[in-house]
Amino acid sequence: MKKDGDKIIFENAADLPDMAKSMGTTRFNKTGTWRNERPIVDTDKCTGCGICWKYCPDMSILEDENGKAAIDYEFCKGCAICVEVCPVKAISMVEEEK
Repeated sequence: MKKDGDKIIFENAADLPDMAKSMGTTRFNKTGTWRNERPIVDTDKCTGCGICWKYCPDMSILEDENGKAAIDYEFCKGCAICVEVCPVKAISMVEEEK
């Protein structure tokens, strides 16, 4: 664990408080295998507004080197909330390859 200004940054599961360990966290539990469909970002349409990031319940929306949405598939459960909230329809769902 380390401090960055007012923020406390947990670097691994051992640093988490006991209460957080008992509730679980997707930061350390990779949940991407639960999906039946995966979101795909059309970077030509994406404006980098961050709305998908704000609504993602799994914190699996990242920012690529151009400031556009990217998906962390190790944690994405395929809920499709990002698809619904994207104002420019830059995200779509495709069937997961197993």
